Amino acid sequence: MPLVTVLLPVYNAQPTLLCALRSLQRQTLPDWECLLVDDGSTDSSLEVCERFAARDPHFRLLSQPHGGIVSALNAGLSRARGEFTARMDADDLCHPDRLRLQAALLVSQLPLGLVGCLVRCFPDRLVAEGMRGYETWLNSVVTPEQIRRDIFVESPFAHPSVMARTSLLCQVGGYQDHGWPEDYDLWLRLYASGCGFAKVPETLLYWREHADRLSRTNPMYSLRAFRRAKVHYLKQTFLRVHSSVQIWGAGRGGRLFGMDLQQAGIGVERYIDIHSTKVGGRLRHAPIVPVSALGDHQPLPLLVCVGGPQPRAEIRQELTRLGYQETVDYVCVA
Repeated sequence: MPLVTVLLPVYNAQPTLLCALRSLQRQTLPDWECLLVDDGSTDSSLEVCERFAARDPHFRLLSQPHGGIVSALNAGLSRARGEFTARMDADDLCHPDRLRLQAALLVSQLPLGLVGCLVRCFPDRLVAEGMRGYETWLNSVVTPEQIRRDIFVESPFAHPSVMARTSLLCQVGGYQDHGWPEDYDLWLRLYASGCGFAKVPETLLYWREHADRLSRTNPMYSLRAFRRAKVHYLKQTFLRVHSSVQIWGAGRGGRLFGMDLQQAGIGVERYIDIHSTKVGGRLRHAPIVPVSALGDHQPLPLLVCVGGPQPRAEIRQELTRLGYQETVDYVCVA
C-alpha cells in the first residue's frame, strides 16, 4: 500500500493537465499513488489520464459521468489506499519535495490531522491585488495556533496544498455539499472535531490563477456563502451555548455578518466601533457603542468583523489589554 494517495479530480483540464502530472512524477517521496478521477471530461483529458495510467504505475484512473467536484472527490476518497490523502488540482504544480515533507510532518506529530504548505500564485500577470493579498495572508498563517485562531477569518488552506490522514477524512464524512465551499466546510468540520492543523513552512505548491476557476464562477464560493458556513460552524463551536453576541465592526462587513447571524437565530445585542460618526447610532435596532464600553458586557461573546491583518492585530492588542482571551471570549471572523 502507498503511504500517500494524491486525489486529483479532472474535468476538461487538457491545457494544464500534462504539466500538473509531470510535476507529480518528480516527487522525491517514492511511496505514493495518484488517483485520477475523470469527471466526465469532454475534451482530451481522459486520454491524457489513460496514457499516464498505462505508462506509470503511480497513476490509477477512475472515470465517471460528470457529477461535480464533491462527487469526484468522494469517489476518489472512497478508493484511496494511502494512509495519507493529498489534494492536487489539474492546473497546479507541485514542488518535488511536497509529498515527502508533508508526510514527514504528519508522521512526526500524531496530534496533526491535516497539514498544508506555503503557496505561490502564478502567472504573475494574472494575479490581481486581492489574490496577492490573500496569498500573503495565507502564507502568514502557519502554526497550529495561528490556523485555529484565524480559521473563521478565511479559508486558511489552499485546497490543492493539503495532506490529511485518510481515516480522519472518512470519519468526518468526507466532502459535503451545503451550498458553500466544500473545502472550507471540511476544514471547519475537522476544526469542530478537534483536529490539529499545521503547515510545512516552505512553498511547495504553485497555484495557478485563471478566470475560469470555480471560486470565480460558482455562487457557492461567494462571500455570502462563506459567511453562512462560518455562522453554521460558529453555532457548533464558539457559540454553542450562546443565543446572542456583540460584534466589533459596524461597517458593511459587520452589518452583513449580523444579518446572517440573526437569520440563523443568533441575536446581535450591540455593535462596537471606533468611528465617532457611527457611535451613538443604531444598526438593525442594535446600539453602536464605543470601545470604552467593552468592559460592560465581557461575558457576552464577541465577534470581530473587521477586515485586514493590521486592523485585526490592533484590535487583538486592545482586547488583550482589556483581559479578553481569543477563542474563549472572542473570535475574529473577517
